[in-house]
Amino acid sequence: MKRLMITTVFAMTAFGAQAQEIGVAMAQFDNNFLTILRQGIEEAGRAEGVTLQFEDAQNDVPRQLSQIQNFISSGVDAIIVVAVDSDAITQMDKMANDAGIPIVNINREPPNVESLGPLEAFVGSREVDAGTIQATEACRLVKEKIGNGEAKGAILAGDLFIQAGRVRTETVQDFVKTPGCDFVKIEDMQVADWSRSKASDLVSNWLTAGLTPDVIFANNDEMAIGAAQALKAAMVDPEDVVVAGIDATPDALMALKAGDIDLTVFQDAAGQGRKGLEVAAAMARGEELAERAVYIPFELVTPENVDDYLAR
Repeated sequence: MKRLMITTVFAMTAFGAQAQEIGVAMAQFDNNFLTILRQGIEEAGRAEGVTLQFEDAQNDVPRQLSQIQNFISSGVDAIIVVAVDSDAITQMDKMANDAGIPIVNINREPPNVESLGPLEAFVGSREVDAGTIQATEACRLVKEKIGNGEAKGAILAGDLFIQAGRVRTETVQDFVKTPGCDFVKIEDMQVADWSRSKASDLVSNWLTAGLTPDVIFANNDEMAIGAAQALKAAMVDPEDVVVAGIDATPDALMALKAGDIDLTVFQDAAGQGRKGLEVAAAMARGEELAERAVYIPFELVTPENVDDYLAR
């Protein structure tokens, strides 16, 4: 069985004679957004002087549960999780709680976020804000293109077992029923699992079947880029279709600057990683937290301000 692990040891700092050991269970390594998040954890780890052990679940829930058990057995001082599946968060939190080890979920919101226990914390962003910001700007752009007519919309959803996929999708579906966007009719919604290639295939299928959407709402940037690639391959004028992503990954910012996609929504992956590590290190030291759920705001990114995000 293939096993991927990265162990990073950082220099000691003055707050203790021995660095804390923190296990980090990532849903997957092969993901642009999660790579940036992991780099944020590493950056904060250097500042905090901790020992980090990374594990790649390769999007497999049983594998991730086993990794959490291994962290517990090895006696880590805290655990950070980017969960494969939101439904597994409760089980992983219970495993850590029963062992008396602090656990911090990053990015994927726990079901009990309103009532986190003394050994639990969450760092992420409010997914309903991402969907609302995306839909508001996308509908504004579509309105500019079509005037008083009706528009055809389509949604490329991420993994619906993950809160981000569910909430971003539901938020768009709800928004197009409001006066600000009720001229858009969602013709289809398909799950592309956050994947560029799967999104490209799905959009190609839409085009082959005679559906050319006026707007494509993608739950993340990878799917937005895949949609843009399919449109380009089919010789569809990019001016005819509004393509909207979420996350503002480096690839998406370049695609936005090139005119391949029309907007994205910045989710501070590095910021989530840094803050998550800081919280985990504080809990490992036995410090009291000012708040157990920390939300980092989403921000709209357009061609007008894309350079500001490229410079970050």
